Amino acid sequence: MSTQEIIILGGGIVGKTAALAFSQKGLKVLHIAANFGDKSNTNSTGSEKDAWNSRVYAISHSSEQLFKDLQIWQAIDPSRRQAVEQMRIYGDSGQTEDGIHFSAFEANLPKLAYIVESQQIEDALDLATTFSKFIVRLEASFESISMDEEQAIVKTNLGIFKAPLVIAADGANSLVRTQVGIEISQDIYEHTAIIGNFACENQHLRTAHQWFLDNGDVLALLPLPDKKVSMVWSTSESNAAHLVDLAKNDPDLFSQTISSQAQGMPLQALGKLQLLNQVKTYPLKRQRAKQFIGPNLDPKVVLLGDAAHVMHPLAGQGLNLGLRDIRDLVKTITEKETFRKINDRVLLRRYERARVADVDAILGVTHHLHRLFMRNDSALKWLRNTGMRLLNQQSNIKKQLIAKALE
Repeated sequence: MSTQEIIILGGGIVGKTAALAFSQKGLKVLHIAANFGDKSNTNSTGSEKDAWNSRVYAISHSSEQLFKDLQIWQAIDPSRRQAVEQMRIYGDSGQTEDGIHFSAFEANLPKLAYIVESQQIEDALDLATTFSKFIVRLEASFESISMDEEQAIVKTNLGIFKAPLVIAADGANSLVRTQVGIEISQDIYEHTAIIGNFACENQHLRTAHQWFLDNGDVLALLPLPDKKVSMVWSTSESNAAHLVDLAKNDPDLFSQTISSQAQGMPLQALGKLQLLNQVKTYPLKRQRAKQFIGPNLDPKVVLLGDAAHVMHPLAGQGLNLGLRDIRDLVKTITEKETFRKINDRVLLRRYERARVADVDAILGVTHHLHRLFMRNDSALKWLRNTGMRLLNQQSNIKKQLIAKALE
């Protein structure tokens, strides 16, 4: 039986970032995951263009700053990250004026966000971890968690380990969350996200485009370096299956379908699209843990990232929300009173309270936007498109929305 100060469960970006963040504060971390080297997001077929990962993230200013503080931002190849200077969001009326235009220039900012491939972030985290003397990585399968008076006890197929605090970053289907008895609220959207990368004929001008389509779909084309874009298309499960088959058997027709579904606007903005890799899919839902710490009376577990909250990708804030979890948890623990233990209930409740407003605001906005555009009656369609057009005329409100997204 081995003892350390923190055990982290989950080998994704949030788990790796949390391990690095706490280790740089001098805390001894045991990081356990079934696999730290998953390359499933890498679409390499031997050609350079296929080496671009389908899974990309919009990195906000606060996430960029966290990565800089952890000294991993510098390890991400600048040629593999793309600054976003404008974002254009279009309603489903087919009229370009029924939309919102966000501009970094108008907000007196150098950029709105960066688009970065998932694997680039993970590779930088992996590299930084090799230099940390406070992180021990263990590839093992989690089996169970229990508590004694002082610590949490984690059982794996390779042994039993104890720590005062366990961080569950083991994803939306968190086994740790289930075993600790933390319930969730959930909305299954019956929509699937399709992701893939394209070369575009025209320069994207560092602009992200997002279309709300009249059938409830949401289509986003995000800029990548070198005249490439990354697509995220939220659509029904049946249409997703059709599109995946189309992309496999007739990539050119698939690319044309993207433009035609958005009334030709992608073609006008970006020119012809050429599919670069195999498209992938993942189901969509809204999910929130009813508590972010547990067990209730004597907490020794903290949920981070998707284990705590899952959201629709239309706002591009899912990873940023998880990274803000890490930022606030590290701040709460490192600024604790000297007499408090790392798993003090008052301390962990302090962290939970700090996260609730941020999480509920983002989940609420994305959930209601998704529901709003799923409804197709003519009066509501007129109202939402008119609302977008009027909002676009309010520069001060747009600046406030940008400021919120940068947090």
